[in-house]
Amino acid sequence: MEHAIVLPFASWESFYVIVGSSAAALTGLQFVVIVLGAEVRALNVTAMRAFATPTIIHFCGALLISAILSAPWHTVESAAVCLMICGVVGLGYVANALRHAKSQKEYQLVLEDWLWHFILPATAYLTLVVASIELQMGTISALFAIAASAVFLLFIGIHNSWDSVTYIALERARSQAAEGKSAVAEGDGPASTDQVSS
Repeated sequence: MEHAIVLPFASWESFYVIVGSSAAALTGLQFVVIVLGAEVRALNVTAMRAFATPTIIHFCGALLISAILSAPWHTVESAAVCLMICGVVGLGYVANALRHAKSQKEYQLVLEDWLWHFILPATAYLTLVVASIELQMGTISALFAIAASAVFLLFIGIHNSWDSVTYIALERARSQAAEGKSAVAEGDGPASTDQVSS
């Protein structure tokens, strides 16, 4: 009987190795994005809490789901409870990120931001909570919904990382252009004064 319960988790092993390792690698890349953002001062602390840090949390969420379902559980219920806690904490974190996004003044949210930073992550975590409840009730097909949540969080993280990199690159280009213009303007003034004095 115990073997029959563990078997559904074992059959997903390769899937979660792929998802978990991808999430771990992409988490490392997000640290590079944050360093680039700090260099060009593209994000203040509140904006970072609203947009950059949640992306790491979503990658970590996918990694945590993978770790939970790769652990040697003896009962489905134990794993389901851990997944449900993960989903509830994720929902709470999305609500906290939304609070930070509303309090920051540097960036005006557009529809795409609402969708990718708040609505879709909340949907993924809510799906995880519902699927974990169904899993506790013995619905093994709920494993597909849990897998979808993990992949969804991975793709949300990829999109948001790309969005951050694009924003930082544009801010960097604007900053360099502004510095170039001010350097030219400052250079013309003293140069003409020097030429007159000589």
